Amino acid sequence: MKKIGRNDPCWCGSGKKYKVCHEAFDNKILRFKDAGHIVPTHEIIKTKAQIAGIRESGKVNVAILNEVAARIKPGMTTQEIDDIVAAETKKYGAIAAPLNYEGFPKSVCTSINSQVCHGIPSEEDVLEEGDIVNVDVSTIYKGYYSDSSRMFCIGNVCDEWRRLVDVTKESIQIGLNEVKPWGFLGDMGEAIHTFIKAHGYTVVQDIGGHGVGLEFHEDPFVSYVTKRGTEMLMVPGMVFTIEPMVNMGTDEIFVDEDNDWTVYTDDNMPSAQWEVTVAVTEDGYEVLAW
Repeated sequence: MKKIGRNDPCWCGSGKKYKVCHEAFDNKILRFKDAGHIVPTHEIIKTKAQIAGIRESGKVNVAILNEVAARIKPGMTTQEIDDIVAAETKKYGAIAAPLNYEGFPKSVCTSINSQVCHGIPSEEDVLEEGDIVNVDVSTIYKGYYSDSSRMFCIGNVCDEWRRLVDVTKESIQIGLNEVKPWGFLGDMGEAIHTFIKAHGYTVVQDIGGHGVGLEFHEDPFVSYVTKRGTEMLMVPGMVFTIEPMVNMGTDEIFVDEDNDWTVYTDDNMPSAQWEVTVAVTEDGYEVLAW
């Protein structure tokens, strides 16, 4: 961390002197660092004003997903989902973060059945009775980013696949229960992994969550196959996503060679994912987008 004079203005933008604002907070972080732990930098820790901006972005993100939830149905193409997201995003005066991000061609990711993530909406992909689909919405609103996704069961989904969807959703709360200041991201990772394994599923290792708020993807990387007491220290002001990708079969995956985006399970078994954006608070957490 950058050295700050005790009587200098605090780095958080409060206008207070450092010694009465964040000096003790920073010293506590440094004690964890001296003990060998990974700790966040000031750049990772959001100010109250920034969290307020992310919260407002999250409200838009949730509203967009709610509109998708109200209209999604069998026979709909994933391009129609993209059209809904694009129209709703425009209505709120926001920007769809995925559109043109590193060349991604659409406003939303739609991942069906064995597609793990980053599915590209298309007129050719029609939602059929029995499908499960993840709709991943990411929004820029007044310069702030939010990110969340939901699973949708299309029509009459078999019990086995519906159970995968439900257990994956439950794992989010299992992870949230571990989000508290002065704990570690590995606490959450181990809790989710243990829960998922107990139900006979696997968790994708190579793709995880991420910091978010001022950019689409920020540090830290958030894994769900980690051990308690490891990974980055969680402190008030950190904002990141919880988004385990849970496979019915192997955790092995591959990327579509044609579009270089869509990720599939290696064994063609179904995959499910729910995602929330969460802020670490003084006494726990606040979900900013779901």
